Order: sequence, then structure tokens, then C-alpha cells
Amino acid sequence: MKYLKSLTLVILAIIAVSCGDKSKEVDAAPQQKPQVKLAKAVSESIPQTVTYTATVESDVKNNISPNTPLRIEKICVEVGDIVHKGQVLVYLDASNLNQLKLQLENQKIEFDRTEQLFKVGGASKAEYDRAKMQLDLYETQIKQLAQNAQLVAPISGVVTARNYDNGDMYGGSPILTIEQTSVVKLNVNVSEDYYKLMSKGMDVDVALDAYAGESFSGKVTIISPTVDQATHTFPVEITINNASQKVRPGMFARATINFGSQDHVVVPDEALVKQIGAGDRYVYVYKAGKVTYKRVELGKHFSNRYEILSGVTPGDDVVVAGQARLSNNKEVEVVK
Repeated sequence: MKYLKSLTLVILAIIAVSCGDKSKEVDAAPQQKPQVKLAKAVSESIPQTVTYTATVESDVKNNISPNTPLRIEKICVEVGDIVHKGQVLVYLDASNLNQLKLQLENQKIEFDRTEQLFKVGGASKAEYDRAKMQLDLYETQIKQLAQNAQLVAPISGVVTARNYDNGDMYGGSPILTIEQTSVVKLNVNVSEDYYKLMSKGMDVDVALDAYAGESFSGKVTIISPTVDQATHTFPVEITINNASQKVRPGMFARATINFGSQDHVVVPDEALVKQIGAGDRYVYVYKAGKVTYKRVELGKHFSNRYEILSGVTPGDDVVVAGQARLSNNKEVEVVK
């Protein structure tokens, strides 16, 4: 029994020593470095184009209304009709005009009688002046009513709004709206970063949702001299020659302005890493066996590359594969 107990103790001691040695071997085993692939950040000349969204507006807009509240007898046009300058658009109630014309005829008779009496001394100068003033007053009122009885188009354009029907009483809002569409415009807000690059006459490429795949030519015509301090933008007006009348007010447009080219860093898509819980983008930059986490400002995306406005310099080695196991200042192994 003593022999068996001794043998058992010896065996247990051997096992304990053996296990202890293996544990030390595992602990001593070196940890494997994350493997990464690299690409070179390069500098390229990038076209600086910016696209702005806007709604098409007419170059000139006129609201058609009478000077006095009258009943509308007839509206001669409908929304969408093209009208010409001087064309009669609306006839208004002329009953007051007809009544005034009768009064004018009576006043002419009275004036003629007073004038004859004045010439032979049968009427005073004051009586003559009163008759003449009354005659002039009727003529002025008739002229004003005659102008209101027919409303004509002050410009050539297209009818874009009709707010009344025949027989309605004019109530203050315009009867019709006419917009001149031979030239149309877009109003956009441009960042003050591009202010020094703007100039009148710059070409603008305009795309419209209504004409997919078709391009329209525009020009910068007005650049506001003041910048909005709240938004750091300034208004810019773009006009489009619209002789074909294809472009109509209210259409949704995208105006692209080319501000020239600038040299910026470019990296492959695969280099970008999104920070969890935020919209920031990062890249890992490799140097001397380690990687550094760099926040970047993105520019344009084209093909399979991104323009980098800040955060990376030309010649930097950026990680394009293996980012999942990386952290800031992590030692890595570069593989091809």
C-alpha cells in the first residue's frame, strides 16, 4: 500500500509539472499581428463642380387687376394660354360706364348752353368754370372706367393663374397672372467659399426632372454683393434662354456650376471607415509598422475613389483591407 501511494504521488507530480510547462509555452507564444493591405494616397486635378437645386421662375410676372371693384363679365383666356402684349384679357361690367356716358352727354348740352350765354354776357365766369369743370370730371371718370372695362395684357407671356369665373365680383386678389417665359430664371444660394470664383456670364449646365437626359444652357446674371451671415451663402440668379417655351415656371431644376479644377488627395473607396454612431469618416494611415486613425473630410465620389479635402496627404500609405482588427497605433503586418 505504501508503495502504491508513493507511485501515485510521483505520477501526479509528473502530470502537474507537465501541465505547468505547457501553460507557460502557450503564454509565451507571440500574438499574431493583424495583416493589412495598403494603397498610396495620390494627388489629382479634380474638377470643382457644384450642383444646386432650384425651382424655375419666370423672368417677369404681372398680376392683372382692375383699379375699382367691378363685376367680371367675361374672362377671355384660360391657364396655359399664350397671350400677347395689348391683347384683351377681361371684360368688366360696363353698366356704370354707360350711365356715366349719358350723364356726359347731358353735361355737354349744359356746357354748350352755358358757354353761349357766357359769350353774350348771360352767364358769369364762375358759372362757365363750374360747367367746364363738371364736363372735365365726367370725361376723366369715363376714361378711367373705360380703361377698367377692358383689361389688356401688359406683356407677352403665358397665363399661369385664374382666380375668378365669369359673373364673379372682383374681390381684391388678381383676376389673372401672366408670366413672361421667353427667359426663365433660377435662384440659388452659393457658399461664400466660392464667392471669389463667381463671375457674371459663367456657363451653367441645367437639368430638369421633366426632361430626363436633356441639358439646358444657363448663364449667371446676378451675383448678390452681400453674404447672408447666418448661412454663409449669397444669392445668385441664373437665367435660361427659353425661346422654345419648353421650360415652364414651377419645374424642378438642378444647376451645375464648374468652378475650375484643384489638386486634391484621392484614395480608394475601400480605405474609408465609418465611425460607429456618427457620420464621420476615417482612414488608417500606415507608417513604420503601425497604423494611425485619421479623420478625413470627403469631397466628390467618382468611379471607385473619393476626393479627400483634409486629413490625408499625398504619398500616405492608407489601409484598404484588414481594418476590422485595427485600432489607433496598432502594430500591423503588411501583405501584398
